[in-house]
Amino acid sequence: FSFRLFPLREHGMNWRAKPLTCQEIQAFRRSKEVMERFVRAYELMLRFYGIILVNKDTGELKRAENWAERFDNLNRFSHNNLRITRILKCLGEMGYEHYQVHLVKFFLTETLVEETLPNVKRSALDYFLFTIRSRRRRRELVHYAWQHFKPRDSFVWGPRDKLLKYR
Repeated sequence: FSFRLFPLREHGMNWRAKPLTCQEIQAFRRSKEVMERFVRAYELMLRFYGIILVNKDTGELKRAENWAERFDNLNRFSHNNLRITRILKCLGEMGYEHYQVHLVKFFLTETLVEETLPNVKRSALDYFLFTIRSRRRRRELVHYAWQHFKPRDSFVWGPRDKLLKYR
């Protein structure tokens, strides 16, 4: 059901789902009701994954009380990673780039620092990171990932010389 909740301008796995047009996205973004429903859908999916949206203005997240059970689901079923990538892309389309950043950082922290989601690590690095539209924010997150990646010399998501100089 995430396909209907999080439409994109590109084709997904559901061949019957029509990609959004730029005009449709603009119409959605102009509608307060649509945007409120979008945030509610985002919160619904976050809860499914064991995550809570702490602050609707900033996009700050934290683990839900049932996080261990939900993270077990995320670790066992990799199709969730496709849905998360889709949600991240849709957040960008709908003007919620700040939500994207918090969600990607949440997954980088859980995979690289807390090591609670080992089976999500590759998707977080290969896909989630690169949904971030802001080049500056994406670089910050790549640097954050590099700082926490082990072994650091195996990190391939950014040039080592630039990561060493990053401020």
